[in-house]
Amino acid sequence: MAGGAGFVSGEGGHGYSYYNGRITRFVLCSCVMAALGGAIFGYDTGVSGGVTSMESFLKKFFPDVYAKMEETTEVSNYCRFDSQLLTAFTSSLYVAGLVASFFASSFTRNFGRKPSILVGGASFFIGAVLGAAAFNVYILVLGRVLLGVGVGFANQSIPLYLSEIAPPKYRGAFSNGFQLSVSLGILVANLINFGTEKIKGGWGWRVSLGMAAIPALIMTLGEVFLPETPNSIIQRSGDYEKAKQLLQKLRGADDVEAELDDLVKASDFSRSIKHPFKKIMQREYRPQLVMSIAIPFFQQVTGINVIAFYAPILFRIIGLKESSSLLSAVVTGAVGMLTTMVSVLVVDKLGRRVMFAVGGILMFVSQIVIGTIMAIKLGDYGEINRGYAFVHLLMICLYVAAYGLSWGPLGWLVPSEIFPLEIRSAGQSVTVAVNFLFTFVIAQTFLAMLCHFKAGIFFFFGGWVAVMTLFVYALLPETKGLPLEQMDRVWRSHWFWRRMVIKDHQKGANEVENSLLRQSW
Repeated sequence: MAGGAGFVSGEGGHGYSYYNGRITRFVLCSCVMAALGGAIFGYDTGVSGGVTSMESFLKKFFPDVYAKMEETTEVSNYCRFDSQLLTAFTSSLYVAGLVASFFASSFTRNFGRKPSILVGGASFFIGAVLGAAAFNVYILVLGRVLLGVGVGFANQSIPLYLSEIAPPKYRGAFSNGFQLSVSLGILVANLINFGTEKIKGGWGWRVSLGMAAIPALIMTLGEVFLPETPNSIIQRSGDYEKAKQLLQKLRGADDVEAELDDLVKASDFSRSIKHPFKKIMQREYRPQLVMSIAIPFFQQVTGINVIAFYAPILFRIIGLKESSSLLSAVVTGAVGMLTTMVSVLVVDKLGRRVMFAVGGILMFVSQIVIGTIMAIKLGDYGEINRGYAFVHLLMICLYVAAYGLSWGPLGWLVPSEIFPLEIRSAGQSVTVAVNFLFTFVIAQTFLAMLCHFKAGIFFFFGGWVAVMTLFVYALLPETKGLPLEQMDRVWRSHWFWRRMVIKDHQKGANEVENSLLRQSW
């Protein structure tokens, strides 16, 4: 088929049916525009760590931290940045995002994916403007809260949007565009921090924070041109003809009946569910609920936000100067983006489980090496020589590369594709809420943990990496290439989960059939 690889209807080798279609320019442009919303999340993640290492920013808002940073003999290397107020600046965004994600669930379900993306972009834009204009720490934190609301809505709706609109065979690649956009945002933020640090007059941090308004504006305006997903159209309005025409345009094929039939069946069941958060607690959905909690939890205890938020601070701790530490953060940001691009290319070929395993092993090794170098060579009051500093940077790059290949994109992809339509919005909200909750916990406690655990903090996160790699290997079934509306079959054929879901699935199917019969009467 011209214009892209095709995927056809019929029965696959494992009893799954596939759909007609190809990768069209329309679906490609829609997914690229939606995925760019990840840039606001990535930009904020990258920019916050950079500005908190800038001396002019610390002097204005956190003078006590600046005084400790300048002390060379009485304060431990690991304790110079230990400030609950400083970590509150970073973590306040995630508290707001945690709360907003639950409002975003009902909003996305009732009004659609597009309006939710719009709310996220607009809120983030206002928060960026407040951050750039802040004259005291209270305005600074208020801006962070609005940024959090924006990220809460965006992270709830965009992964769903991408999973629902992408061709099933290439859903991994399209959905990983979200994490690629996040990585792009982090890289751009690190580059801007490196440049603005050199601005004379000490107001470079305002430029860094204010530039977040640009991706937010692009996301908000771009939403106008996005189509709603066929799943959402059928779920909210039952307009099957409109959904069919959109599917034909997205897939570049006239015969979309197989995919449309699956969407209609899922929608009929979805509309019979009045309380999706209550529904998701039922035994039938136990595997999805466990994954919606475990995957974002593990994604955070990899320690990635230690690197993302505080990479410049870590580089300052090992003896690099302000400009050098920001440049090192640029290097790690570039590595993360490149490996995420690799993940986009191979995720639908290698599968989710292989990439989780490879990434986990590499992350574990790099964490152990980083912790060992800091424990043996740095100490409380010493400095690492240039050779070990280079090895330290190399290991951080390896860690970021492994994360960009595996837990970064897959931590958003897998939860967005495993939920049936009736609990999809609620399930994504659980994923986002857990992600924000533990991002907040890590962001708020890391500097204190670094002060007390010292180099042992990296062994702490390395241990979690080992646990989560084993968890995914044992309990996560492979989901590559499967249509969303047939995803429930992977749980019924899994060695562990099948005992839990088969009986309840049949019971639920009978209840739906009886409900539909009563409605027809």
